[in-house]
Amino acid sequence: MQQSCSSSAKNLCRKLVQVRTRNSIQAAAKTRPLCDIFINHRGIDTKRTIAGLLHDHLFRLGLRPFLDSRNMKPGDRLFGKIKPAIGDCKLGVAIFSPNYCESYFCLQELALLMENKKRVIPIFCDVKPSQLQVMDYGIRSGEQLQMFKRALEEAKYTVGLTFDTSKGDWSEFLNSATEAVFKNLVELEAESSNRRSTYILQGRE
Repeated sequence: MQQSCSSSAKNLCRKLVQVRTRNSIQAAAKTRPLCDIFINHRGIDTKRTIAGLLHDHLFRLGLRPFLDSRNMKPGDRLFGKIKPAIGDCKLGVAIFSPNYCESYFCLQELALLMENKKRVIPIFCDVKPSQLQVMDYGIRSGEQLQMFKRALEEAKYTVGLTFDTSKGDWSEFLNSATEAVFKNLVELEAESSNRRSTYILQGRE
């Protein structure tokens, strides 16, 4: 099973490279993006497990994932790095966990991903979608609460992955998550290529 998943991920990686090669002329004129994938997560729950493992695995496969603990250094302004990363990324991965909704920063990042119309893959780690609720502790404005709730509801009703850290197969999960990332990137690259081709053709008419 592991060999099959790994082979599938490699095949998708080759497809992604092929699509990017076809777009190399247009891409060469652009600034290299800060990241391909933005990993939104609750550090105390997943930084040393799912989030860190997924980041490192994607990085080894030649992608540019963004994870705050890996891509930021002491002295960096938090949203000074995070906002550009979200703006540049092609895909978001939101790792929901038991303490996720207690974090303003997690919800703010998720809202920014949705506002920027990024495709997001939700991963429900040790938590069910129905358990995720934005809590009002009296420190957030009504506008913020509504923004967070909209973003959370959109993510909850997006097809994603689930994982139980106490019973699940870590290797199988990592391969499944990686395959999902590559499939979405291939689709996004193809859509971007089609839009550019249409724009060029319209410009010649």
